[in-house]
Amino acid sequence: MQLNSMAPRWKWKGAAAKALAEPISKSVSELQLSLAKTESSGSLSSCNVLLAVEPEQAELLDRCCFGRLVLSSEKVKKWVQLSFEEAFYLFYNLKCIKIYLQGHCLENEVDTWMYMKSKRPNFPVFFKAYSHLRSKNWVLRSGLQYGVDFVAYRHHPSLVHSEFSVLVQSGDSDRLRVWSDIHCAVRLSGSVAKTLLSLHVDGSSNKEDWNLPLCLESWTVEEQTISRWSPELSREDETSNQKPNVTSVSIFKTP
Repeated sequence: MQLNSMAPRWKWKGAAAKALAEPISKSVSELQLSLAKTESSGSLSSCNVLLAVEPEQAELLDRCCFGRLVLSSEKVKKWVQLSFEEAFYLFYNLKCIKIYLQGHCLENEVDTWMYMKSKRPNFPVFFKAYSHLRSKNWVLRSGLQYGVDFVAYRHHPSLVHSEFSVLVQSGDSDRLRVWSDIHCAVRLSGSVAKTLLSLHVDGSSNKEDWNLPLCLESWTVEEQTISRWSPELSREDETSNQKPNVTSVSIFKTP
């Protein structure tokens, strides 16, 4: 299923051409080969992973929008701070980095999974949502400042504005269960020119199954956009805009 929304809002003239010349998928492939070749490694620190890389790899990570550069006086090595979702995606999906805990290499993916899950019990659900969009070459950043879990970009944030504000839900989630929550989320997303995208992760209700990353293979993700309904866009004499392929829910526009 492909996500569609409004036309991309490029930040400067020529940004669209640059994005076309440097697709995210190509940059990620280059990054994967580079990190795997040098056996790059990261250290678990609280709820983040500090990845030590070469300066050229730091530039590649930035081009692919993985992590944030940590300022340091070192010139030979660069340090990049990755979220759990970013680190596990590089470790598990792309298999291009190693992760250490207190100097010990966690070669077993289950050990890494269990550590991250112990720090953040909802990590499995969030990682499934993150990897679902990342695998489609959407760029994800934290959506904390917008009151959501992620914001999704069509390309690098320096080239284009984000199109979706993303909320992650699962079977036991109580988010967006009442109209007041929906109105607040939709209004906030609309005020910053984003479409609210709800990702409902449907996984096993047995929490013991969450102890292995293999559970991700049987989980599914339902995409649903939520927007305010405007009567003037539904007149018979008007040409309707192209609708997204995801399930869309409209709520009545209120003053």
